[in-house]
Amino acid sequence: MKKRSLAALCCASLVAVQVQAASRIDVVKQYADTVLDKAADHYHGDTPSPLLADGVDPRTGQQLEWVFPDGRHAVLSNFSAQQNFMRVLVGLTQLTGDQRYAERAQTLVRYYFDHYQDKSGLLFWGGHRFVDLKTLQPEGPSEKELVHELKNAYPFYSLMFQVDKPATVRFIHAFWNAHVYDWKALETSRHGEYGKAMGKLWRNDFTQQPPFFATKGLSFLNAGNDLIYSASLLAKYNHEPEALTWALRLAQQYVLPRDKQTGLGVYQFTQALKRAETTDDSDTHSKYGDRAQRQFGPEFGPDALEGNMLLKGRTSTLYSENALMQLQLAADLGAEGDTLKTWTVDGLKAFAKYAYDARDNTFRPMLANGTDLSGYTLPRDGYYGKKGTVLTPYPAGSEFLLSYARAYAIAPDPELWAVARGIALARGLGDIGVVSGKAKLDLNTRNREPYAIFALIDLWRATQDKQYLAVAEKVADNIIAHNLHHGFFMNSPDMQYASIDSIDPYAILALEAARQNKPDAVAPFINGAGFTEGAYRMPDGSARVSTRDDELLRLKVGEQLQPNGKK
Repeated sequence: MKKRSLAALCCASLVAVQVQAASRIDVVKQYADTVLDKAADHYHGDTPSPLLADGVDPRTGQQLEWVFPDGRHAVLSNFSAQQNFMRVLVGLTQLTGDQRYAERAQTLVRYYFDHYQDKSGLLFWGGHRFVDLKTLQPEGPSEKELVHELKNAYPFYSLMFQVDKPATVRFIHAFWNAHVYDWKALETSRHGEYGKAMGKLWRNDFTQQPPFFATKGLSFLNAGNDLIYSASLLAKYNHEPEALTWALRLAQQYVLPRDKQTGLGVYQFTQALKRAETTDDSDTHSKYGDRAQRQFGPEFGPDALEGNMLLKGRTSTLYSENALMQLQLAADLGAEGDTLKTWTVDGLKAFAKYAYDARDNTFRPMLANGTDLSGYTLPRDGYYGKKGTVLTPYPAGSEFLLSYARAYAIAPDPELWAVARGIALARGLGDIGVVSGKAKLDLNTRNREPYAIFALIDLWRATQDKQYLAVAEKVADNIIAHNLHHGFFMNSPDMQYASIDSIDPYAILALEAARQNKPDAVAPFINGAGFTEGAYRMPDGSARVSTRDDELLRLKVGEQLQPNGKK
């Protein structure tokens, strides 16, 4: 009797797990259905477009609007800020067999190419362009000169190539054509001109320049990332080896200036060309020269350059967004991606060696030469903060756990594992132990971070220990219990708007793909996200410069943006 009772209990437990897993997929389906309903085009009667609003008030259905300084309102529909949701839709179809979701994603891509691709091939999307869902017309903040910009957006190119390969090829060609200002020196900029005539592209000559040569364009890594990603996938899907040559060439520009002793850096491979003089430290325009040199140079010398500043935010671009993207390209490209893998792993190991403090799970603010800036008080105003600001270590979050877990899964190394161990323990996931040792994971974790799910999936792939999936299931259930409100995923129930590009459902879906042993059913997560940024009209009629959509999406019910940038 006892044996039969135990067997019955085990069977009941298994059924409960299966029911719970099925309910997770149902939650994601219901979320997708809610988004496709509430964020849809409700402005054009019987012939609505397939476009979606970026954000929705889940209580009233009101869609997020951008208010221009002149008082005009536009319902924000920026397709570059919806790419994770496209991945969710396609993943749902792959896991459930319900074709409606992938078909809707395909329809949206096709519509965007048909209506919002300019004569040069660029799309009306990105940091400074979007579509007003009410009028279906391209919009953008005029003070940004209506330029094209992608920063760590990582569009869902495999879907785009599937839907319209010629249009996708045209876009990537136009993207590089608009954002490379000088091919011979590989001078790039985050801003690209619409309507630009096509140049020689991959047939241009190239001459390697010394690290940190001065240019007008700012070679931010968050902009370079999207160029590297797009050209690499163009090579894969359109068999253009020259595109991969230039992608690797650009990726190498961020490797060559790394500090020769530490291997750290860099966020930029150029420095701003000084074109004017000023004595006003608060004016941080790049025309006055390298902004780090202006603010830190008198104390730290010639190594104090923008590219060498390893501060919070910039290190996320270097060791999260860039690392995940390049590791994924290494997997996609096979042997041709080995160089990217080596560069990325070497960078992560250097960052671990010099910046990570396992005692309190923090990263030190640093210069790439190894100078620890912890506790440093800024002696003057500048690009990196006001005079008197104290630089402090910052927590190593689950986005970094994901980078080190994925790097270890692709290129096993105990140094990578050690950082993953420290972060996992600090994020409440338990102790993953030493390499090849016994893990003591916390199956009752309170963690509800989607990055943790992606990281746990990678650790499972690296070890085949199903404990990692069990903890990931607990994290997923925590997310559903705490973040699902009115059919949307939000960090708090009192948020004014919900973003349709939340990665919560993406992580839950990736977990179910892992559980079903269908690793290709859900697109790999590489921490991409689009955004909108520009001047925004305040209630008193003033213009709030450099407002970002994520600031609007963080507002709670009844809150307003404040002129000083605080909520």
